[in-house]
Amino acid sequence: MAQAAASRYARALADLVLDPARGLSPETAAGELAVFEGAMAGSSELGNVLLSPAVTPARKRAVIARLGSAMGMSRLVRNFLYVVIDHRRTALLPEIRTAFQALIDERTGALEAGVDAARELPGQQKDHVTARLSQLTGKKVRCKFAVDESLIGGMLARIGSTIYDGSVRGQLEALRRRLTD
Repeated sequence: MAQAAASRYARALADLVLDPARGLSPETAAGELAVFEGAMAGSSELGNVLLSPAVTPARKRAVIARLGSAMGMSRLVRNFLYVVIDHRRTALLPEIRTAFQALIDERTGALEAGVDAARELPGQQKDHVTARLSQLTGKKVRCKFAVDESLIGGMLARIGSTIYDGSVRGQLEALRRRLTD
């Protein structure tokens, strides 16, 4: 039930954001939602106020208005958050954001990739990896980078169920399998 409600809210926001007349890019809206969600997770006081049934929706709207202007939040996202609050769905914000991102990716043909590297990659190399994965898939790729020292060297990229293993650990495992067969 909660997932269905989150999907409805996400679909409504995606419909608004993908309307060119609104003047807000999907990436901007997703970023604003992520920042707001991070602020809620990072501040127990904010989370308590926004999730508490004892606090009136008008008071919650005032908190979002102040926080939204401090963050430079777009009017569309701020109004969307008002609707979420008015319908007492604030607890669903993480699910709404996840469903929204999935819808935007689906509608724009974008993919999310998880990239693990043996060490932290500099910005230019991250851009190169992202561009290479976009070229490989033929779609826009958004990468989430992480460090996994067990890879020894190189990197491992996951896009959906496809894994591109360019790690030293992967090469050593492949060599071990060939030698034992």
